[in-house]
Amino acid sequence: MKKRLHIIVSGRVQGVFYRLTTKRQAKILNLTGWVKNKDDGTVEIIAEGEEENLRKLIAWCRKGPLIARIDNLETKWKEYKKEFEYFSVRY
Repeated sequence: MKKRLHIIVSGRVQGVFYRLTTKRQAKILNLTGWVKNKDDGTVEIIAEGEEENLRKLIAWCRKGPLIARIDNLETKWKEYKKEFEYFSVRY
């Protein structure tokens, strides 16, 4: 079943290739949406796709790239909107 997921990741997540590696992981998992750095130092992710693959993205986000440090991960499940054609990095 397709769903939408909103994730906020905090810790040392900016300047450590978190966005780029999230994009790569989302592509592997056949997810659409976006990832961006927020002014408060967190990373925000909106992803859509199969629930199983979104759960795999959550698991990946808890680790992130090697040089990241994840202090907190907030997730909110939402209704699938079929809003995106691909997964992108937003600036």
